[in-house]
Amino acid sequence: MTLTVEEAIARVPMWVNAQDIIVAPLEGGITNRNYRVDVDGESFHLRLAGENTELLGIHREYEYDANRTAGELGIAPEVIYFIEREGYLVTRFIDGRPIPPEEIRQPENLERVAETLRKIHGMPAIPGVFSAFQVVRDYSEIAQRYNVFFPENFDWLLDQMNKAETVLVTSSLVQRPCHNDLLNANFLFTDKLFILDWEYAGMGDIFFDLANFSTNHELTEQENHLLLDCYFGEVRSQDVAHLYMMKIMSDFREAMWGMVQIGISNLDFDFREYANKHFDRLTQNIQNPNWERWLEEVRQK
Repeated sequence: MTLTVEEAIARVPMWVNAQDIIVAPLEGGITNRNYRVDVDGESFHLRLAGENTELLGIHREYEYDANRTAGELGIAPEVIYFIEREGYLVTRFIDGRPIPPEEIRQPENLERVAETLRKIHGMPAIPGVFSAFQVVRDYSEIAQRYNVFFPENFDWLLDQMNKAETVLVTSSLVQRPCHNDLLNANFLFTDKLFILDWEYAGMGDIFFDLANFSTNHELTEQENHLLLDCYFGEVRSQDVAHLYMMKIMSDFREAMWGMVQIGISNLDFDFREYANKHFDRLTQNIQNPNWERWLEEVRQK
């Protein structure tokens, strides 16, 4: 059931007797509806979940749990209330500023990002599991169900993905809490760094977070090395290879997310262009002469 913003507000117990409520829609986001709600002098963020988001692999109770845990650590907005049946979330409104990609790529900010990611990856276990490989397979099935047109090289891309997954499975990686959606829009800065939108959070590969951040912010090779150095205290060739493999998987996940949205979304957004952008980039990166070397180096981890 989809609620109006007024109906959602009426479901929040601590707002029932409020004397002054002001609601303003927030721009940005192509999945959910977002509002700033000022209640008796305090500011909150109300997020109304979009329709059919379960087809995107979003589990709202898992999101709530991850956001709540991260909020308690001060790296995400504090969770105030969860409208359980509909999966709507109320968090403290963060009066911060966005960090443009060119600014977040600065060395001091890469260090802040690495520090924040270490805190996320050090959180207690959270519900849900995130595997970019499985997400691609799941999204593929859903897109086929909606008769979405696939690129001609899709089977070849899947073959390369399966090779990468086989290599990483044999590396016996430890799963840790991960955010898995480190778009630039999901960062806010006050006197510290906050990360928003925990819809895809789950236990997974820390290198996906590092790679997802790198890809979404178009880090250079030098900046990738600095990010790894800030996170690990050193730069190992195996970690560089792992990062670049996950950068490819970050694009594959985003491309397939766009494919599902082509089938299910009614939003006025060019999801085909979005998907094609990521398909093109992941194809170019797999065709990189270093691809086979990255596979071999990760195999030796």
